Amino acid sequence: MHMADALLSPAVGGAMYVVSGVALGYSVKQMRNNFDEKRIPLMGMMGAAVFAAQMINFSIPGTGSSGHVAGALILACMLGAAPAFIVMASILLIQCLLFADGGLLAFGCNLFNMGFFGCFLGYQYIFKPLAGKEFNPGRTIAAAAVASVASLELGAFCVTLQTLASGVTSLPFGTFAAAMLPIHIAIGLVEGIATGIVLVFVHKNVPHFMETKLEENRLSLKNLALVFGLAALVIGGGLSLIACGDPDGLEWSIERLTGSTEVENASTTKIHELSEKITEHTAILPDYDFKGEEEEQPAEQPAESAAAQAAEEEEGGFLGTTVSGLVGCIICALVLVGIAWIITKHANKQQQNPDLEQSA
Repeated sequence: MHMADALLSPAVGGAMYVVSGVALGYSVKQMRNNFDEKRIPLMGMMGAAVFAAQMINFSIPGTGSSGHVAGALILACMLGAAPAFIVMASILLIQCLLFADGGLLAFGCNLFNMGFFGCFLGYQYIFKPLAGKEFNPGRTIAAAAVASVASLELGAFCVTLQTLASGVTSLPFGTFAAAMLPIHIAIGLVEGIATGIVLVFVHKNVPHFMETKLEENRLSLKNLALVFGLAALVIGGGLSLIACGDPDGLEWSIERLTGSTEVENASTTKIHELSEKITEHTAILPDYDFKGEEEEQPAEQPAESAAAQAAEEEEGGFLGTTVSGLVGCIICALVLVGIAWIITKHANKQQQNPDLEQSA
């Protein structure tokens, strides 16, 4: 559900930067006050795992569409709402800048649509009440499914509202929403069930994970971080190769309305051009593949030569995906560990010097 810049006007994109920025500032403050530094490795590994999981598009049978997890709900269940939102912000920014996945102008929208609802609404007001205080596998999976569907539906609806408010495309609001909402129900169900299964695994191997005193369970916490780290490398470096090639829910909805997964922006501005230039320069592996220079090919070439070239391109694509998955996972883990360390270190300084903030 990564929005492209072409769907948005600078005004809407800028407004959503402010909204998401406020939510991000709140999250940093909450994490500074409530996050235990012993969970820093888990935060980094969870971020890497979600980055990797987002690379795997799964097919939605009978539709010609595909979907991928957003990851906000599982992050909130494992880390808490505020740290989860910070993780989502880091993942989406890394995807945008290093892999040209989602526009830079659209970053605020993508963070709000994919992160806010899962972290703060789906987790706090749907999952937790439905799952209950006493752990039950069936209730956990059902609660995750309901919370995931609700979060993705709200995010998908916001995509249509932001597109409508921008007014830069010819996508009709009603039919766009009618395409977006049903397909994301299916995507949300798959993500919700997968989330529930992971949570059941965690609870069985680290009983009462959210309530356990970390000092008494440090080894299990480190082992859990290691499991997610290894899973990230396996998924990003290997399983990402089997991702479905069908358009995702957003692209599929646009294609149903326009006949193409690409949408034309009727009023491209200098801000759009600047956003594109920035990502062109920062993207080391655009579209999760190696940068390549387009070379002019002769109009006609022997069949054997064409077949060899196609095979070479396919092999290069596989390698590019693997490298992208591994590089992305490592960068996500390192960036998130660094961010968490800075936030918690600042919190520790304030605890040691309670008058510091007042004097400042």
